[in-house]
Amino acid sequence: MATTHIPAAPPKRRRIGVLTSGGDAPGMNGAVRAVVRMAIHSDCEAYAVFEGYEGLVNGGDMIRQLHWEDVRGWLSRGGTLIGSARCMSFRERPGRLRAAKNMILRGIDALVVCGGDGSLTGADVFRSEWPGLLDELVKTGELTTEQIKPYTVLNIVGLVGSIDNDMSGTDATIGCYSSLTRICDAVDDVFDTAFSHQRGFVIEVMGRHCGWLALMAAISTGADWLFIPEMPPREGWEDDMCETITKVGDQVLLSALRC
Repeated sequence: MATTHIPAAPPKRRRIGVLTSGGDAPGMNGAVRAVVRMAIHSDCEAYAVFEGYEGLVNGGDMIRQLHWEDVRGWLSRGGTLIGSARCMSFRERPGRLRAAKNMILRGIDALVVCGGDGSLTGADVFRSEWPGLLDELVKTGELTTEQIKPYTVLNIVGLVGSIDNDMSGTDATIGCYSSLTRICDAVDDVFDTAFSHQRGFVIEVMGRHCGWLALMAAISTGADWLFIPEMPPREGWEDDMCETITKVGDQVLLSALRC
C-alpha cells in the first residue's frame, strides 16, 4: 500500500524589526541600513519601527516593511531617518503590553534596538517581561494561544548609539568618531581666538562618566591640560595648570579640555 506524503509547510520567514531611540547619533542611519540589507540577504523580512518605542506602542503605519532600495543613500545622512522620540507609555507595563501585541500582529519575532543607556535598559526590561506579557494578552482576550505560540521567545539585539564611547568591550560606539571630528573642528576655531587675544580657554565636552572624547580631543588638538573622570586632578593642580599654559610666553594655547 502506497504511503501518501504530505509536504511540510515552508517555515515562516523571520521578521526583524529595527528602531532607533534616545538621542540621535551619526551612524544610526548606516546601522539601520545594514540591518535591513543583511536581513534581506539572510532571507528575512525587515521592518522599521518609526519614532522609536513610540512607534512600537502605537503600531499601525508606524511599523513598515523596508526593502533593499528603501535604504539607498542612507549612509551619508545625519540623524536618524526612522525617527526617535521619548516614550513615557513604554515605561509603564500597559504600554509594553501594547508593544508586544503590535509585534505579534505584525509577525515580528526579533528586534534590533539602536540607542543609548536608557533605550537598551528598556529593551532589556521588555525582553525579561516578554513571557508574562504574552500570558496577560491571552488572559485578557487580546490574543489567542495559537497567535502567541510562534512568538514565545523574543530575540533582541542592542546596538550602542552613543557619542560617549562608554560601552565596555566595544571598540567604538555608533557616533563617537563623528562627535570627535566635530569637537576637533570647534577647538581649532577656538584656538585661533585664543591666540589672537592671548587668552586661555576651557572647552567642556560630553562624555558623562567616560573621558574618551576629552582624551582623544586633547591629543588630537594638542591641548595643554586635560580633566577626565578616570583621573581626577591632584592637589595643587591649579598652580600646575597655570604654569603649563603660561610657559610658552605670548603664545597662549588652548588651556584645557574637561569632560
